[in-house]
Amino acid sequence: MSDLITSPTLQGSTFESVTDLTETGTAGKDVPKSSWALWKKFMVVGIFLVIAIPVAVVVGVTQAGKIGNKGGDGNNQTSIWQPTVGDSWQIVLLQAIQIDDNAVVTPDVKIYDLDVYDNDAETITALQDSGKKVICYFSAGSWEDWRDDKDDFKKADLGKVLDGWANERWLDVRSDNVRKIMKKRIKFAADKGCDAIDPDNVDGFQNDNGLHLTAEDAIDFVKFLAETAASYGMSTGLKNAGDIISDVLDYVHFSVNEQCIEYSECETFAAFIEAEKPVFNIEYPAGTPDKVASSVIKEICSQSGNATGTDGFSTVIKNMNLDGWVEYCGDDETYTTELDTSTSA
Repeated sequence: MSDLITSPTLQGSTFESVTDLTETGTAGKDVPKSSWALWKKFMVVGIFLVIAIPVAVVVGVTQAGKIGNKGGDGNNQTSIWQPTVGDSWQIVLLQAIQIDDNAVVTPDVKIYDLDVYDNDAETITALQDSGKKVICYFSAGSWEDWRDDKDDFKKADLGKVLDGWANERWLDVRSDNVRKIMKKRIKFAADKGCDAIDPDNVDGFQNDNGLHLTAEDAIDFVKFLAETAASYGMSTGLKNAGDIISDVLDYVHFSVNEQCIEYSECETFAAFIEAEKPVFNIEYPAGTPDKVASSVIKEICSQSGNATGTDGFSTVIKNMNLDGWVEYCGDDETYTTELDTSTSA
């Protein structure tokens, strides 16, 4: 008779004794077959869990805060920059800016919004090396007759001339061809090293565009732009287009707004602040740069009256041509970013 103590082992719904499951060991003794297999299995499973769980946690943490490649052309996993409410900034679109040999640029702010075509990659890198972020501007919703890719658009892509901008026409943002061109522009920005894009003129639906564009068209287009930019590791701003904020707020990272104080509509854009995303506001008062009435500056910076809703906004006072001159609320000085008149990107 075996010296082993008989104990029940669960096999499905039937109990069997260990003595019924023995085999002869190498020393001629009965060895409990199932007992050896079970503890070995438990040990293997335990080792697997010890290794797998921390690895899974690390992988999960690594993926958090990253956006995968939705567009198919960019980096598979790249961190997306989210600017902070109240960040200081400067916007210069007239022409390329000039940075001296010591990488010093005026004003010393956190963010520069620059034309992606006018400024070269070296300028963008120099700004980033000095601790700044660069938003790259291009028009996503209008055709411009001076761009190198102007002939890539089809006649059917073009709508009416923009009011006040004789060299631009509204684009059909539903067009596959238009979107193909915008993908190239976004890749161009990524290749230059931009941290974010500022795609202008996405509010054609709010204007006499000649293309029967709707708010739904704009929403879909902004999502397309943001997802494409994210595939290259860049964040995206919503330019104006207050009517669609609630529909795209989860897709964009900041607002670039023009003249919400002048038109008493800043409370609409305050939704960004509530979502902990900045509003970069531009005002173009009469008399810039030298003859702006002090009462006008006071009103712009008051956060009351026409400026109601601007609490937390990053407001700049600029010339309409968006040259290097800028003035800030709460600062008695004005600043001028030096422009590079000798070269173009």
